[in-house]
Amino acid sequence: MSPFTVLAILVTISAALAAPQGPRTSVQVVPEEYDPNPQYSYQYNIQDPSTGDSKGFSESRDGDVVRGRYSLVEPDGSTRVVDYTADPAHGFNAVVSRQ
Repeated sequence: MSPFTVLAILVTISAALAAPQGPRTSVQVVPEEYDPNPQYSYQYNIQDPSTGDSKGFSESRDGDVVRGRYSLVEPDGSTRVVDYTADPAHGFNAVVSRQ
């Protein structure tokens, strides 16, 4: 028997043994609930005197309208404040100011 024939037989046997064995199990797909009017609100603030890190964030959503604000202290000591809104009619809009 030639080496090629032996190799072909071994490959065929390996492929047959690697085929899935046993019964198949079915996977149940659970549909996610859809909220037509999602609402949330959250905020956080960080004041770390050891690093000088000072920032804050707040955001709320009512349906398709999101409003938020975040602020941080710049290296020069001024505070950058960003107020933003997002909705399907106007997209994302941000107003940046320094205090």
